[in-house]
Amino acid sequence: MVEPEYERHPDPDRARDDQVAVHPRPPADLPPHRGRQQVHAPDPPPSIRDGSGIRAEIGARAAGPSPYDRRVIADFVAAVPKVELHLHLVGSASPETVLQLARRHPDGGVPTDADALVRFYEFTDFPHFINVYAKVDGLVRDAADVRTLLVGLARDAARSNVRYAEVTVTAAMHLAKGMPAAELTDALTLGRADALREHGVALNWIFDIPAGFGPQAMQDTVDYAVEERPPGTVALGLAGLEVGYPRANYRPAFERGADAGLHLVAHAGETTGPEEVWAALTELRAERIGHGIGSVGDDRLLAHLRAEDIPLEVCLISNVRTRAADSLDVHPLPRLLAAGVPVTLSTDDPGMFDTDLNREYTAAAELCNLDEPGVAALARAGVRAAFCDEEQRARLLAEIDAVLANSA
Repeated sequence: MVEPEYERHPDPDRARDDQVAVHPRPPADLPPHRGRQQVHAPDPPPSIRDGSGIRAEIGARAAGPSPYDRRVIADFVAAVPKVELHLHLVGSASPETVLQLARRHPDGGVPTDADALVRFYEFTDFPHFINVYAKVDGLVRDAADVRTLLVGLARDAARSNVRYAEVTVTAAMHLAKGMPAAELTDALTLGRADALREHGVALNWIFDIPAGFGPQAMQDTVDYAVEERPPGTVALGLAGLEVGYPRANYRPAFERGADAGLHLVAHAGETTGPEEVWAALTELRAERIGHGIGSVGDDRLLAHLRAEDIPLEVCLISNVRTRAADSLDVHPLPRLLAAGVPVTLSTDDPGMFDTDLNREYTAAAELCNLDEPGVAALARAGVRAAFCDEEQRARLLAEIDAVLANSA
């Protein structure tokens, strides 16, 4: 049985803590929703070196004119193969995908006219985002709907040259709505095959516990991930609320996931400080941290993340949209890279936040003053952090190196 919080926080993956401020308009440094960010010509790039993870040294800037411009970086970003490691299934739904679902279920309260849907999707504030997410989630009623989401996700990801993605699926919410476990598994399996065949995007699954939805949701998630275990299952995750739901509370579930041979990932330090990141590492033994931007408040934690090569899944546009960061200009990504912390870039909820992975990379390149080798280093970091097979990892790394060599 789903806990009462579901009514207050209809998105289990993206429900935010009370400390997140709500603003009536998009942040000033982001364009109106459905627009695209303009990337300005950056200053000369820092020195970048690539070790076991990304080791970006954001140091003194070289004197003299910039040797590149935004068009060069944009073209390189578009060309480089990428992986996406922090991507929520329902939050990935673009208006193009939602239009299909809305016309299939016209009783769902979502516009069935394309122009009206664009207006419906325009980001205004966080409560509006929650409302939109809840209505879109209400359109996902059966296996065909899940399959539609997955094909749309792969189509949109392929436009950013994403070759591999780990999709966070909140199985407990689908099960709570009455979808049988076997039906969900069939939908994921068929949708995964569709994504690869139609768009060349390989998908694997992370099944996340939605923090704040009670012990039954936790139990259902672990049962599904461990016992049903659809093809492509790679990890058990934890998402949802942070404040009031300490990461340590989920240790028994994570121990069961580890015993079953699953990788472990956890959202932490998105709207909290370093203490919850430490808890995710020490109590849950998380191998990657979702968001983790609160780590910047603890030099010892930054050193630990670097020494143990533990990646943070950073989602720039999401952090600004939700006010986890006040603006791109003050986002802690440069400090994380300067500390040598392994960082991957992801979109989080790209359909809801009007972003894609190309946009995340161009924003990071501007913010951190990266040249083509720096962008390639970020792409390699994502591949190294992925829970893919070694053959796929080697192939993607070789493709990134080839694109960089051709850009010289």
